[in-house]
Amino acid sequence: VQLQASGGGLVQTGGSLRLSCAASRRTISNNAMGWFRQAPGKEREIVAAIDWNGGSTTYKDSVKGRFTISRDRSKNTVHLQMDSLKPEDTAVYYCAAGRGSAISTRTASYAYWGQGTQVTVSS
Repeated sequence: VQLQASGGGLVQTGGSLRLSCAASRRTISNNAMGWFRQAPGKEREIVAAIDWNGGSTTYKDSVKGRFTISRDRSKNTVHLQMDSLKPEDTAVYYCAAGRGSAISTRTASYAYWGQGTQVTVSS
């Protein structure tokens, strides 16, 4: 599986961005998917995850109510809608495909990673 993340950019505090992750070479329709982020000098952390059919989602506490993860199984894509962005959301964002279909917040549960897309929120 190859994952291509896109949609990052520079936005002011309070703005919105929509990240997309497109999979190629094989379907991800039966994989759990996640969005992670890594800020300079910090460890990679889970932002949001979704199970194989979109029936279950989970979010990092600090993004609850602001971010929404979704997937389109027919198009082999996953999205992260980010609203009310804050400077502390600045990071490189990665999409990842899980080893299985169940939702997970653990980095080790994800087998395939995209290249990352930079999100910068100015104050």
